[in-house]
Amino acid sequence: MEQEFEDIDSEGRWHKLYLEIRNQSHECSYKVAKYPENRNRNRYRDVSPFDHSRVKLKSTDNDYINASLVMMEEAQRSYILTQGPLRNTCGHFWLMIWEQRTKAIIMLNRVIEKGSEKCAQYWPMSEEREMAFRDTRFLVTLLSEDTKSYYTTRVLELQNMNTGEKREIYHFHYTTWPDFGVPESPASFLNFLYKVRESKALSVDHGPAVVHCSAGIGRSGTFSLVDTCLVLMDKRKDPSSVDIKNILLNMRKYRMGLIQTPDQLRFSYLAVLEGAKYIMGDPSVQTRWRELSMEDQEPLSESRPATQPQTRCPTEWCNGSQRANQLEGGSDYRQDGKVPAPSLNKEQEVEGSTTHKRRREDSISKSGTGKTSQSKPRTSDSDKKRKSLGCICCT
Repeated sequence: MEQEFEDIDSEGRWHKLYLEIRNQSHECSYKVAKYPENRNRNRYRDVSPFDHSRVKLKSTDNDYINASLVMMEEAQRSYILTQGPLRNTCGHFWLMIWEQRTKAIIMLNRVIEKGSEKCAQYWPMSEEREMAFRDTRFLVTLLSEDTKSYYTTRVLELQNMNTGEKREIYHFHYTTWPDFGVPESPASFLNFLYKVRESKALSVDHGPAVVHCSAGIGRSGTFSLVDTCLVLMDKRKDPSSVDIKNILLNMRKYRMGLIQTPDQLRFSYLAVLEGAKYIMGDPSVQTRWRELSMEDQEPLSESRPATQPQTRCPTEWCNGSQRANQLEGGSDYRQDGKVPAPSLNKEQEVEGSTTHKRRREDSISKSGTGKTSQSKPRTSDSDKKRKSLGCICCT
């Protein structure tokens, strides 16, 4: 695998490999997401859950939520990949957490990014301690909060106000991962991943972990792909047997567009390679990840989850009966997909652009895996074509 990474890196083939994955992905039907009554439950027009793998709410008249159950059978991992809750779907989000018996939420975005709201404030801040969601009858209480330089861990109490039953939910919040980008280094990412793992919230003893960013496909796909690959590597004790490309293609049968850029694909390979060292018997790397991540430093002010009064989840909104604002519910997001996104900003314009400011922490090992791709982004005709492939995953 290390040689494969170096070959792709030295030849600048990340963009080509990314296009191969995109073109080999099978688009399944997503009719329910397009129903008129569900339109204001989608953050982006071009990111929808497939009908065959969407999570269905049980205790409401409308069972729709923009969330997909991704099941990786051999790894015994299941994840719910979902969009950042809208202001009118926060109650649905907590209902899903309750019904699926989820133990952990992995949040990979900030509430406000580049001046835009990417997620509603669906959990209580330290000043208030509690948030009530009257539409689905849940009360969320903040029990504890531990803020590190680039992530925050919280313990929340979720109470079903109909029955009085209470459950503790872990909230792992990565606060410095840019939209359409990659974490600062494999070290910081793996340190965060193993913090999540140490909670046992990803194990089969609990319901599927909920993983979300803004759209629930780019950063969320990267997290789930790396975790799955490392689990399989540990089970097989053979790094060369883990085919990252095929695992990603398999995951894309459950939710469209997982991994949004060639840079995220490259980072996934890099993180799996670094994680393999721990799995193959070098326990010291975990200490090195923690040291390199500098988690105990004071967080940068822009790293803190931005909260503005208008981003809060109004508790009087019931079951999506209020319209989401037009920016949230009607914009486009995907770079690799079927709907053009003319409003993307400079960082998002070119699919396949490698990060110009990639940190030197990329090469945190001496294996030579930290080379920077020299390829220049280019747009091929296939970027713009719509695929009309059959849905083999549904048959």
